[in-house]
Amino acid sequence: MIKTVLTAGIGLLLVLSAVPAGPVNAQTGLQVLDNRAVPEYPSYIIFRLEIDSPFGISDIRLNYRVNRDSFVNIVCDVKPDIAGTPVTANWIWDMNTTGNPPPGTVIDYWWQITGDNGNKYLTEERQVVFDDLTHPWQVIEQGNLALHWYNGSEAFAGELMNAAQSALAQLERDTGARLARPVDIYIYASSSDLQRAMVYVQDWAGGLAFTGYGVVSIGIAPTDMAWGKRAMVHELAHLVTYQMTSNPYNSIPVWLNEGLSMYAEGELESYSESFLREAVINDSLISVQSLSSPFSAYADETYLSYAQSYSLVSFLIDEHGPDKISELLETFSTGANHDGAFLQVYGFDMDGLDEDWQVYVNNLYGVAAARQMNPDWLLLITVLAVSVLMPFILLARKRLVCR
Repeated sequence: MIKTVLTAGIGLLLVLSAVPAGPVNAQTGLQVLDNRAVPEYPSYIIFRLEIDSPFGISDIRLNYRVNRDSFVNIVCDVKPDIAGTPVTANWIWDMNTTGNPPPGTVIDYWWQITGDNGNKYLTEERQVVFDDLTHPWQVIEQGNLALHWYNGSEAFAGELMNAAQSALAQLERDTGARLARPVDIYIYASSSDLQRAMVYVQDWAGGLAFTGYGVVSIGIAPTDMAWGKRAMVHELAHLVTYQMTSNPYNSIPVWLNEGLSMYAEGELESYSESFLREAVINDSLISVQSLSSPFSAYADETYLSYAQSYSLVSFLIDEHGPDKISELLETFSTGANHDGAFLQVYGFDMDGLDEDWQVYVNNLYGVAAARQMNPDWLLLITVLAVSVLMPFILLARKRLVCR
């Protein structure tokens, strides 16, 4: 639905650009009595125009442009409700129909007025900031990061900022990936606070990366810092990857996108690692080609997909070095396809990566690794094996004695 609206906006913009429009000023006789936008985050924005005109008005259009990364200049064109004398025009951007942009989004808007004489006039361009004003936000800034929070001490915010900066530094050292443009991080006090700030969001969502807007929104309670740091860093890494590889032609494999974010968190958590180990032992790994598309909706497969993504990125860094993966991201930024990018940088395609990586993980979790298991686990396995086999051993001994 959003794509339809935006495409229509582009088409109308091309038509309008062919028709010269003059500014609204004293010489035209038009007077702007009211021109404003009233935001109510996260639900809607009301745009209102009131004008006094010495001639009849045949049409009024609202044009607006959302400030975000885009490869084309997208201007939306909408027809408001028009009534009365003086003429008033009102239009409500209902976020329930489109979903809401993140806090801090800037929207440029202006009005085009057509008189019954056929002449067109433009109001001045204005801006409205669609911000979440339900909380008393504080902010700290460092480098390309601005961290906004409202619950918790300055030490709490400082600890999160330090975690973000450390993760960015580590990611740049190991992969060459870095922030090219500023990013705002909004720390909500809980996942429920975050979900109330979004019109369309899954009820399990704890953090969101708005890559085109340069915004991360996440719910972190001061009592849940361990999870909060990892989740914040994960979403932040998505913005880094986006800024490094964004292009109008192709997207990077899903496993690479998620794998870089998992890698930025730090070592793979034991719970996630258990899915990877079990899949290696049972020969049930998901192919790299399959991981290049959106992950499964089934929980166990999703956990395995994330764990494999982490392992693939670790393999590329451990076996081929950080310079290569940095070169890979630069190659993807030119619009290269998946196989083409890997052939250019590493000399193998996605299937070749799958083969080499499977050797790598089998060395980590295969038979050789099983022999190095914790002695406590070996003792437990031995005891279980003996308990299962003991009745058969006793029966065999009895038969030998009888003979």
